[in-house]
Amino acid sequence: MDVNDSLLLPVVDEDGAPFWEYAARGELRVQACASPACGELRFPPRPCCPHCGSFDSEWRATSGRGRIWSYVIPHPPLLPAYAEQAPYNAVLVELVDSPRIRLAGNVVASADAPLNSVDPARLRIGAPVRAAYCPAGPSGSLTLVRWLLER
Repeated sequence: MDVNDSLLLPVVDEDGAPFWEYAARGELRVQACASPACGELRFPPRPCCPHCGSFDSEWRATSGRGRIWSYVIPHPPLLPAYAEQAPYNAVLVELVDSPRIRLAGNVVASADAPLNSVDPARLRIGAPVRAAYCPAGPSGSLTLVRWLLER
């Protein structure tokens, strides 16, 4: 069994389901208010726009590029599957084309690489990254968005 198979997976709810459907197609999309007077992007997904109160929404494509906004290197005690991969990183990535949107994830060497595949010393606030997509869960039922350092 691959160690990645024993990691915790996100819980997909009705509001966020389109995010995961697009990720499975290799697209990074963000929910946006569909009201012509607003159009604000929002993440995490939710039924109502926090800016104008509209219940109309759409999913807008992004470039899939971002910058590391913050990161941590978790230290023990960790859940067993995570302890096996320590040291690894947990990052917040601010999207380049949607700077108020930040997504959590991990910087890895390739989409399907273990969490500890990038030396933590290579991480820097502001470092450019791009989205990569990794099938996970039972029979690849969910696609995770991970991050690759740009050169």
